[in-house]
Amino acid sequence: MTEQDSRNHPDGTVSRRSLLQSTAGLLSLPLVVNTTVAFAGEKLAGTGEVVVYSYGGSFTEKLRKSVFDPFTKATGIKVVDVTADLAEPQLKAMHEAGRVDWDIAIVTPQGYQELHDGRMFIPIDYSLWGDEALKGVPGSARLTDAVLAFQSATVLVYDERAFPKGGPKSWADFWNIKEYPGPRGLDGSLGYRSMLFALMADGVAHKDLWPLTDDKIDRALKKLDEIKPHITKWWTAGGEPIQLLINREYALTSAFDGRALAAIKQGIPLRMAWEGATIGDNYWTILKGGPNGANAQKFLAFINRAEMAAAFTQGAGYPAPNLNQLKYLPADLVPLISINPDNEVKTVRFDVAWFVAKRPDGKTNVDHIQERWLAWRAQ
Repeated sequence: MTEQDSRNHPDGTVSRRSLLQSTAGLLSLPLVVNTTVAFAGEKLAGTGEVVVYSYGGSFTEKLRKSVFDPFTKATGIKVVDVTADLAEPQLKAMHEAGRVDWDIAIVTPQGYQELHDGRMFIPIDYSLWGDEALKGVPGSARLTDAVLAFQSATVLVYDERAFPKGGPKSWADFWNIKEYPGPRGLDGSLGYRSMLFALMADGVAHKDLWPLTDDKIDRALKKLDEIKPHITKWWTAGGEPIQLLINREYALTSAFDGRALAAIKQGIPLRMAWEGATIGDNYWTILKGGPNGANAQKFLAFINRAEMAAAFTQGAGYPAPNLNQLKYLPADLVPLISINPDNEVKTVRFDVAWFVAKRPDGKTNVDHIQERWLAWRAQ
């Protein structure tokens, strides 16, 4: 799956390639696992293996060092990697064939909903989790048969060289050409994010963004008319906006947080403005009929400990959900991730259920929005 293809996800998730390239520039990982190893030795010890889907490449390599190998060391259970661009097609194929070869998969929210409705997952056994993990992982992240794996954000990013006296702090600032001059970029593939940014720039409060009804779409497109002449390039792949900032072809743009984080960790003078960033989620699931269900339960209990969540976040470049991990992360990383409370309070979550719901004409809301977007872009 390419980054272009990932634009089909109305939840803010990023593509496999975006994840792989985002992690490439992160610093080496400390393995903060001592207390977790002790916990696992008491409650999670086992034998055999667990088959875990992930994205491959540097993403899986980093997770093996930071999470998978410590899990094996602590529990005696071997992690077997399987990789694919997207899990959902593979899961459907295994279900139809009546043979499930994997134990754990990461799925997008809309993929989760479809597969959940098809009864392809088993409930998560939260009784295996320690008290710390149950308190650290918010209840909203712990579904009956899925648990949040990581979240990604689309955020305003600017070149500090273009704004040495201080850059934009919000989407209203993004639209303020006079005070923050310079070439701009926005996502050109799907329009829903740019519509949300336009509405926020036009004064719509976060709580009033949903549902994205026709009158709000009209208002968003009218606001986008104002900024359209100043968009020097509508980016279509996750790596573009950061590279164009580096090349000084953009002064400010929307971009994926993991991409920006990797660049900043390499010393590139970029800054993220979290006000109005849009958040998308990705879920761990345990597959019904998988060969090692008991070990899969132990794996999810292990990686959601605070120490392992911190290791996951450093390896993936996108944060795992346990908020207690903040005390284990490097001090210079905490301000750069979405679960930092100072950032989280400024973000907007997608209403995925509304996006994938069907309208009276049979189209989904996201398809309707995309039609409006393409018509506007063609003007």
